[in-house]
Amino acid sequence: MASETEFTRLIQEHQGLLMKVASIYTNTATDREDLFQEIVYQLWKCFDSFKGESKITTWMYRVGMNTAITHLKKSKKQASLSSWYVEMPAATDKEDALYEERLALVHTYIQTLNALEKGLMLLVLEGKSYGEIAEITGLTSSNVGTRISRIKNKMKSNIVKK
Repeated sequence: MASETEFTRLIQEHQGLLMKVASIYTNTATDREDLFQEIVYQLWKCFDSFKGESKITTWMYRVGMNTAITHLKKSKKQASLSSWYVEMPAATDKEDALYEERLALVHTYIQTLNALEKGLMLLVLEGKSYGEIAEITGLTSSNVGTRISRIKNKMKSNIVKK
């Protein structure tokens, strides 16, 4: 029972993290909620095997992203960040408008990425270090750096073309 109470507390405490992962890989509120529930279920299934060798949030990101990618492959739906854009506040002046325009362009580009690349960009936008991203994704730090660099270079070249 203590395990169940601890698990419930962790889910409540880190619900936002799990929703971000679910949001980046789904198109609708219903799909997002379904994926959120699937992530929670997968976390529960392997909760007893968590050894504490990494931070709890690292473990939750890893399980969440793996579950989302598996869910995406099963459902064969394209993921979208449109819900993130809708939640952005309206611009109040010219600087905010320029910022929002650039942010919308970044989100539009992220929508074109594959599942792993979306996950990498989510973690970059969350401010995670390459080491943390490597731990979450199971890639090496150098591989994370290379992939992110390639994504950024593709993004720059796509923005210049437009």
